[in-house]
Amino acid sequence: MPPLGFFPPGPLLPAVFVAFSFVSAVDLLIALEEDGLISGFVELYVREGDPHLRTAHGLLTCYWDGTVHYGLCLAMAAAAGRRKSYRGLGLFWLGSLLMSAVVFLLGNLIGKYSAELSPSFLLNLPYLLLLTWAGLRLFQQPRALPNLSPEQIAEEQRKPLHQRPRDLLLILILILTAAFTFFRGMVVLDCPADSCFDYTYLHEPYLRDPVGYPKVQMLIYLFYLLPFLLLAIYGLAWPGCSWLPDWSLLFAGAVAQAQFAHLGSSLHSRTPFPYQTPEEVLGTFLLSNVLYALGPQLLALRCLRSPAFFVPPASPGLARAKKYQ
Repeated sequence: MPPLGFFPPGPLLPAVFVAFSFVSAVDLLIALEEDGLISGFVELYVREGDPHLRTAHGLLTCYWDGTVHYGLCLAMAAAAGRRKSYRGLGLFWLGSLLMSAVVFLLGNLIGKYSAELSPSFLLNLPYLLLLTWAGLRLFQQPRALPNLSPEQIAEEQRKPLHQRPRDLLLILILILTAAFTFFRGMVVLDCPADSCFDYTYLHEPYLRDPVGYPKVQMLIYLFYLLPFLLLAIYGLAWPGCSWLPDWSLLFAGAVAQAQFAHLGSSLHSRTPFPYQTPEEVLGTFLLSNVLYALGPQLLALRCLRSPAFFVPPASPGLARAKKYQ
């Protein structure tokens, strides 16, 4: 594989966004055709090439890809054309698309429709390679640093946690999100506790659906999102964690896509009735899942609106040198 520096930094990445926008447009056609709103466009491909797109999760993934991913790709391509930074949008898009692809592909491999895999499944390999390359290029782009003096940064970072009520509230939200993440991870791992049994049968039966997608989703939450939430709590408590703004955008995109697909699939008519959310718990189900998606979005917004807290503190000698330049 050629080194990343071999590729020109300017025109190639926006061209990749245009290519992904074409894939997003095709996914939107698939979703509209499967829901009966149009006909005769992609029926042959769905029937012969990828029948997994006919599942509730597949349709919800196509709708998200054909709207949110499509809009983000066009916005990034337009920003590149105006020579403006699109790094933040790109990281949100990257997290969302990675979550979408990983859950869908792993669910296809381990779910009840794994026997229907066709050779066209191998076409996802270059798609993932191109997405990985685009992600590496996004992380290589220079980060926009806040136009703040060392004194302003030091003043922001000197505030103890009890003088930052918004950060305290956000930490509480992240703790609750982490607890719910751990609990649902235990549910899909067949924890014998009565609370897990009651939850999966009375509140969120979609977690038992043998299609495989909900189980893969909760395991990714457990092994990847949960550690990030714990690190994010640390990053909000202690200043200078410069890695948090980038990774908060990545995980915000991932959780937004995942919760849209999970929530929609739990209610969609193509999910078998025993695995659909019961009407008597619909309100609490919607509230808990919407609030679950809200935590990472609030974290990303906190990092974008007040970046001074996450700037690495400069050494005293360097700060004095900048002061007298």
